[in-house]
Amino acid sequence: QVQLVESGGGLVQPGGSLRLSCSASGFLFTSYSMRWYRRPPGKERELVATISPDGTRTQYVDAVKGRFTISRDNAKNTVYLQMNSLKPEDTAVYYCKSTAHAYWGQGTQVTVSS
Repeated sequence: QVQLVESGGGLVQPGGSLRLSCSASGFLFTSYSMRWYRRPPGKERELVATISPDGTRTQYVDAVKGRFTISRDNAKNTVYLQMNSLKPEDTAVYYCKSTAHAYWGQGTQVTVSS
């Protein structure tokens, strides 16, 4: 069974940084692209970043380009999201997901506020 466990969220001031982690199990992690999504308060879930199976290709939504970095460690079945220069509009619950499965984790809350 596919399991995704996100962690690393918290409360941070504007301009600060956080590193999110997503531990995956139940599928062949190295075969699939992975994505980070977020759901801001009162809004729909949106795609944030994608990384290829081997980690060599990444894509970002325009709102986070230059501030967020997605990476993965295939030996640990883990995908990361390094978030720098955080803004209040980055406040959301963040989720990871493979591109081939319909399962979601519980998410991790990120709150950017002074």
